[in-house]
Amino acid sequence: MNGAKLRARLQAGETITMFTPHHSSSGLSARLIELGADSVFVDCEHGTWSFEDVRMTSQIVRSVGGAAIIRPHSHERPVLIRYLNAGADGLMVPMVDTANQARAVVDAVRYALPSDYEKRLVVSMIETLEAIDNLDEMLAVEGIDVFFIGPGDLSQNMGFPPAPPFGEARPAEVIEKVAYAVEKIRAAGRIAGTLATVEELPYWLAKGVQFFYIHSDPFLRRGLASIKQTLAR
Repeated sequence: MNGAKLRARLQAGETITMFTPHHSSSGLSARLIELGADSVFVDCEHGTWSFEDVRMTSQIVRSVGGAAIIRPHSHERPVLIRYLNAGADGLMVPMVDTANQARAVVDAVRYALPSDYEKRLVVSMIETLEAIDNLDEMLAVEGIDVFFIGPGDLSQNMGFPPAPPFGEARPAEVIEKVAYAVEKIRAAGRIAGTLATVEELPYWLAKGVQFFYIHSDPFLRRGLASIKQTLAR
């Protein structure tokens, strides 16, 4: 499993990219890796991926040198185990708010894969003010590889829309809260991740973020807009 390769690179201080194909497509997922992505984000919380889609996509993505990181629809133990058994290279578990929940995620991974759990990347998503308040205790949990601040759900939790209009920045209050969490994670010697646009990457790199979730839609949007503008001349 290529989750171990991602962990080794992160521990060596490298940055990792994770792009989302937005669609249940093993071919598009593999193409993103071929074009330079380190991993793909298989979103089973909001997407339409089945367990069989996860199995097939994970195999194909690995065949071209990448890793498939699965976001399950919850952190229920049987759900995590099923995605791991389907071949996920890593889990990116949503709405982990407490140290007990983080430990339960680690326990599920090690129960499902007692002999090779170290081959999978474990990402804990920090998406609420409660999670940020509990961050010190959560950072002490062994077995979490990346603490990922999800700015979309955090924005909603703070009373803002999940995403700003295209091309606009998130509210300053949200950015400050994400930066506060990143600082805590880095101070504890742990690895921080977040969602970022191309424009935001330099800021978060300077803050020490190593794991970047990047949407593919902006590239398609800008590319299509450029073509339409050219054709309209």
